[in-house]
Amino acid sequence: MHTSRRTLLAATAGAAAAVAGAAPALAGTAKHEDDKREDKRLRALISRMTLEEKVGQLFVMRVYGHSATAPDQADIDANLAEIGVRTAAELIAKYRVGGIIYFGWAHNTREPHQIADLSNGIQKASLDLPRGLPVLISTDQEHGIVARVGTPATLFPGAMALGAGGSRTDARTAGRIGGAELRAMGILQDYAPVADVNVNPANPVIGVRSFGADPQAVADLVAAQVKGYQGAGVAATSKHFPGHGDTETDSHYGFPVIEHTEAQWAELDAPPFRAAIAAGIDSIMTAHIMVPALDPAGDPATLSRPILTGILRERLGYDGVVVTDSLGMEGVRTKYGDDRVPVLALKAGVDQLLNPPKLDIAWNAVLQAVRGGELTEARLDESILRVLRLKAKLGLLKDPYVTARGVDRTVGVPAHLKAADRVAERTTTLLVNSGGLLPLSRRTHTKVLVVGADPASPSGTTGPPTTVLANALTELGFTPTVLSTGTVPSAATVAKAVAAAQDADAVLVGTYNVTAASAQRTLVNQLLATGRPVVALAIRNPYDVAQLPDVKAYLASYSWTDVELRAAVRVLAGRVGPRGRLPVPVQRADDPARVLYPVGHGLTY
Repeated sequence: MHTSRRTLLAATAGAAAAVAGAAPALAGTAKHEDDKREDKRLRALISRMTLEEKVGQLFVMRVYGHSATAPDQADIDANLAEIGVRTAAELIAKYRVGGIIYFGWAHNTREPHQIADLSNGIQKASLDLPRGLPVLISTDQEHGIVARVGTPATLFPGAMALGAGGSRTDARTAGRIGGAELRAMGILQDYAPVADVNVNPANPVIGVRSFGADPQAVADLVAAQVKGYQGAGVAATSKHFPGHGDTETDSHYGFPVIEHTEAQWAELDAPPFRAAIAAGIDSIMTAHIMVPALDPAGDPATLSRPILTGILRERLGYDGVVVTDSLGMEGVRTKYGDDRVPVLALKAGVDQLLNPPKLDIAWNAVLQAVRGGELTEARLDESILRVLRLKAKLGLLKDPYVTARGVDRTVGVPAHLKAADRVAERTTTLLVNSGGLLPLSRRTHTKVLVVGADPASPSGTTGPPTTVLANALTELGFTPTVLSTGTVPSAATVAKAVAAAQDADAVLVGTYNVTAASAQRTLVNQLLATGRPVVALAIRNPYDVAQLPDVKAYLASYSWTDVELRAAVRVLAGRVGPRGRLPVPVQRADDPARVLYPVGHGLTY
C-alpha cells in the first residue's frame, strides 16, 4: 500500500466508528405469527413449482426492447444473438426468470409511459404461464452519474453530492421521490444506494458514486436512503458487499484485490452495510473483489461462502435477498467458467443471479448441479423463499400492474423537480475563492465564455454540460458564449478558447478528472494567462482542484447531470449561497501524502 494510501486510511479510520450490529428483531408475537403464515403460503407456491421453474426464479436477466412482445427488429436480432429468444415474453416463457433488469442501452427506458407499458407486458407474459409468478423488475437508478431512467423523470444529485450536502433528510427525500417514480413505472428493485466508502481517490469505478470517505457519514446517508426508497415501496439494494471503496481496478474489466486487514474492514467498510441492515434493507449486492483478510481462498466475494454466509448472514445477521453484481463482469469470470460461476455463487449464499453473459449456460449449469447432487433442491427453495418474501412485501403477488394515471401523477411532476433543485443547491461546494471573485455579478461580468469537457450525458439528462451551464447563465441574465473543448483539448482548440476569452468578461471552465498529464491543465493555464477572471467547476471528481492550484475560484458539483450543473450556476451567480462541504479529502498533487483540503472543507459567501 502506498504511503499516501496509508495516510488517507488512517485519517479516515480516525473519523470512523462502528454502527450498531445485527438485523432488527421481530416486533412482537403477532408479526411473527403473520410471517409464519406468509411463509407457509409461499412454501406452498414453491412446492408446486417444477425444478426448471425454480432455477428460473433465481435469475435476473437483461432483455432488449421497449416492448415485451413487439420490440424493434434490431432488438429482436440482439435478443436472438445473446439469449436465443426474440422478446421479453419469450425469455420468460423459456427460462421462467424471476427478475428482469432494465438498461438504457437495451432500449428498455425510452420514456415513462413506455417503461410502464413494458413493465405491464412483462408481468402479463409471466402471469399468463402455468403457475406464473410476477417478475421483480430492477434497474441501477443511483442518480448522479448512474441512472437508467432519464428525463422527464426526476433526477437527483448523486451520492457524493449528497455527501457534500450532509443532510440525512435530503438523502431520504431523494430516495423517497426517486423510489415513488420508479414504482409508478413498475420498477420495484433499485440497485442503490452505494454503500462503498471511497477512501481511494484513484478508484475508477466507485468515486462520486460513493457518499464519501468517512464510514460513519456514509452509514448515516445509506440508512436514510434505504428508508426513503423502501418507504416508497421499492426494494433498496446496498452495494457492493463487502466494500468496493479502496480499489484502483475496475471490476468490470479486471479482478480487484482489497488489501484491508480484517480490523480495517470492520472500521472502514462494514459500517454502511451494518447501518443498511439495521435500517431493514431488502437486498444487498455482492462485489467481484478479492479480500484475502476475509477469505484467503482467492475467490471473488460473490463466490465466497466465508464472506457471504459467514460474515453477511451469520456475523451481521442479514437474512434478506443477496443479489450478485452482473455475472458478465470480468471480475467474476477470471477464475472460473461461466458454467461454474452461478453454481458457486449459490453455494456461497447468493439468492439472485444477475445478468449472466450466456443465460442458457448459466441456467443449465444450475439445473445440472441440482440433478447431479452438487446443489440440493432445498438450497434453491431457501433462496426462492427469500425472493418470494420480497415480492410479497412489495405487493407484487397482489397486484403487479401499474397505470398511466399513476405515471402522470408521479413521474417528473413539478413538486419533485423543484425538490431536486433545492437539494442540489445544498450540495454545490466552493473550494477556492481568492480575492472574492465569486459570486459573479451579471453587471460587471456580463459576457461569460463557457468552455470545458463535455462527457456523454450520464443519465439521460439533456446535456452537453457546456450548453446546460450556458442556458442556466442566460436564465440569470448573463450573456454566455459556448465553446466545447472536450476532455483532451488539442493545441488548436486551446488557441481558439484563448482567442474567444479576449472578448469575455469572465471564463467558466468545466473540468473532468484532471490528471498531471491532462491537456485540460494546459487549457486552464493558458486561459489564466489571458488575465481574464477564470472560474473552474469540477463536474465529476473534486480532486481536480489539486491539479490547478492557480485557479482563483473553484467549485465542485460531483456530477455533470443538469440538476447539479444548474445548481452550481445559481451558486456561482450568488442566487444561493454555497453550502456543500467536501465528503472526501483532496490530497496535494505534488505530495499525495499530504492533504490539501480535508473532509468538511467548503467556503461560503
